[in-house]
Formats: sequence, structure tokens, C-alpha cells
Amino acid sequence: MTYRITGLPMTPFAPLFPLDDGSLAAMRARRLIATADRGFPCRVSLVDARCGEALLLLHHVSHDVATPYRAAYAIYVREHAREAEPFVDCTPPVFEGRPLGLRAFDSEGMLRDARLALPGEADAAIRALFARDEIAYIHAHNAAHGCFAARIDRN
Repeated sequence: MTYRITGLPMTPFAPLFPLDDGSLAAMRARRLIATADRGFPCRVSLVDARCGEALLLLHHVSHDVATPYRAAYAIYVREHAREAEPFVDCTPPVFEGRPLGLRAFDSEGMLRDARLALPGEADAAIRALFARDEIAYIHAHNAAHGCFAARIDRN
């Protein structure tokens, strides 16, 4: 089974970067500077921010469906992120070295299966989930922190 992993579009986030800290706080968002080369995974570029790089931490609805599985959590977006090209049949840099929770949904947004993928296991777990015909898409989450990492679709 072939698949593709995509990051979020930058368009909805770009207008937030010029806002002052008070305006961001009113939206429950924060401007941060990465303090390490790892630990600040950008959901647009699908790479970690580098130490010293500016980014936003904000609330994001990652699964906007009319089911009990609607989901939202905090995500990071790098200020100068470029949208990632889709990763086809391979995983993006932000998956490397991280345990992932993979949540598999049907076309109506109902959870049908899930897997925990330890570092290096994501590709096999994604393929195993897509072996089930009823799985329409998968959401990857960082297992420890629970935040949305990326959407995975059949290719």
C-alpha cells in the first residue's frame, strides 16, 4: 500500500507571526524561541526547529469532524517554515527517533484502529493500517506528548 504524508498549509498561520505577544496570548498562542535543535517539531515543514529559531505554539484543531473523535491540541509552527513536499512511501524527519501513535479513521471520521510505532516502525505500521480497506486516513501523533504530527493518506 502506498501512502503520502503532508504537513499543514502555512496560509492560516502566516498572519499570526506579526501579532504582538498580547494579541497572541488572547488567542491562547505563544511566541517561542527554540532552545534546542530537537523538541520543537514544525507541523508545516515537518522538520524540527533549530536552536534560536522563532516559532509559535498554538492550539490547533487537527481532526475537525462531526464525530466524538474531533480532536485539538497544541502544535508548533516555525516562523519561516516552507510547506513540506509530500513524503510518499517514506516518513518525514519529525518522525525520526520518536514513538508515534497512529490513529486510523474511516471516511466518516470514526476511529477504526490504532497502532503504537516505536522509532523506525512507522512505515510498517502505516502499511499495516492501510491494509484494511475501511481505513481512509491516519493521523500521526507524538506518543509521549500527544500532539498531532501529520496526516497520512492513501496515495
